[in-house]
Amino acid sequence: MKQKINLKDLYIDFFVRHDHKQIPSAPLVPENDPSVLFNTAGMQPLIPYLMGQPHPYGKRLCNYQKCLRTNDLDGVGDTTHHTFFEMLGNWSLGDYFKDESITWSLEFLTDVLKIPQERLAVTVFAGNDIIPFDEVSYNKWLSLGIPAARIAKTEKDNFWIAGESGPCGPDTEIFYFRSNDAVPETFDPEDDRWVEIWNNVFMQYYKDPDGQVTELPKKNVDTGMGVERTTAILEGVNDNYASSIWRDVIAEISKIANLPYENNEKSMRIIADHLRTAVFISADYAGIKPSNTDQGYILRRLIRRAIRHAKNLNIDLNSDWEERIARIIIKQYQEYYQELKDNENVVYEVLKNEKIKFNRTLEKGLREFAKATKDASQIDALTAFHLYDTYGFPIELTLEMAKEKNMAVDVAGFEAKFKEHQELSRTASAGKFKGGLAGNGEIETKYHTATHLLNAALKVVVGPDVHQKGSNITSERMRFDFSCDHKLTPEEIEKTEELVNNWIKEGLDVTVCEMPKTEALKSGAECMFIEKYPDLVTVYSIGDISKELCGGPHVKNTRELGTFKIKKEESSSAGVRRIKAVLE
Repeated sequence: MKQKINLKDLYIDFFVRHDHKQIPSAPLVPENDPSVLFNTAGMQPLIPYLMGQPHPYGKRLCNYQKCLRTNDLDGVGDTTHHTFFEMLGNWSLGDYFKDESITWSLEFLTDVLKIPQERLAVTVFAGNDIIPFDEVSYNKWLSLGIPAARIAKTEKDNFWIAGESGPCGPDTEIFYFRSNDAVPETFDPEDDRWVEIWNNVFMQYYKDPDGQVTELPKKNVDTGMGVERTTAILEGVNDNYASSIWRDVIAEISKIANLPYENNEKSMRIIADHLRTAVFISADYAGIKPSNTDQGYILRRLIRRAIRHAKNLNIDLNSDWEERIARIIIKQYQEYYQELKDNENVVYEVLKNEKIKFNRTLEKGLREFAKATKDASQIDALTAFHLYDTYGFPIELTLEMAKEKNMAVDVAGFEAKFKEHQELSRTASAGKFKGGLAGNGEIETKYHTATHLLNAALKVVVGPDVHQKGSNITSERMRFDFSCDHKLTPEEIEKTEELVNNWIKEGLDVTVCEMPKTEALKSGAECMFIEKYPDLVTVYSIGDISKELCGGPHVKNTRELGTFKIKKEESSSAGVRRIKAVLE
């Protein structure tokens, strides 16, 4: 059991043999779910289909899914916690149910992965006043040779529902005895030596908002198995970071730091985990860059925490240490995730730029932290905000450093100062609203229409992969950010300008209509941040050269715009260029 395991391939092959269709891993940044920053579980992208929408691949599905959770971020550094992880899953959408699901789970574990059945145990739903004991699952496990002493009946840990109402049902969890001790005859779920490796959820009921539970006419199965945990088990290691998944990355960190893994485990694990996660976020096609909000804030926080732990290991922060580690991660995963190949250079640029930015102030910030905590009993709000505002320390980094000194932080006071800072920033940029306009007058309306023409022209001149990344409009000029991997040549700038002016001269009508978001996307309408739009959207078309979801005002005809002139083309961030232009 110490061999290197290619778990993803074994899993997909097994379920494809059982008539499942492999579906692609959904993006790490959800496309149509603004309720979360990242996909947090294998089943999350499948919720519409588990709710009844037909899936184009059919009723039996399987995949490996990229997932990211930050709720356990402070736990990273031990043997088991990760921010990014991969989840294996197989689903039945109204097809097979408990019998096949349980049979295949055990068959995969024992026949394919060669896990001795005597090291396995399971839990089943014990039942309550509303929903009965899951006798079908219990009897199925017995029939497959799992002894009654190894089947625990629990209530709170063996029932699944997403929220307060909706599809729900019992689940059965499979545990592996991860210890060198003799395997106990009787399974105790509270014994930490038993580690959960697989969860089969049976959605057979519907709970309405009043608490009434009824049987679903169409029942679903949703299963999940963590790649990192299962790989460590199969390879016989009690530290996930000692498995083949992490071996090359940890070895490289050790080589760069010129230190052994032993006695430096925490910092090396944090660097390994956080850089792997940062690689996947920055490679995602959503184009996330480090920032102070949303996904960008998580990315910045991860990179900066990795940098601080690299400093703990006395790594030369000005070297290319982060790229060396990222290269190993990309090489390891690029066979499975195309975005790592497509955006490899973007990843290196993101890591390098954030490193340079943070390195400038890290040393000063650490000195400031040491000075502020020398004779203090806690870190006050002013110090915490000063570390954030002046030295770029996320509050979580200050909290982590304070914890190492057994000191408290005035978080409430920090948040009050942060809110005050936001209000000042908001006042300074008063009048801005969606679409990047700073006003709503005649000239701003013209500029806003011109951004649509510029977007369309760049797609012709530079390529169809150009997408808008942001815009800002005043009565003086327009600023337009777009995805592009190179500085525009003088010829490209000239052609873009010429194309926009030709469309202006053609006198193209600007039309508007409302339609469901799904229809708009099918019709070819483009937009930024699709998840932020409601189900019914406004679509603006300019002749047949531009169609975009948009909320801003527009002119009626392109002749109203005058002459378009590009004043400047520059870099905005890695993989994003910026054009400043005027209408004359």
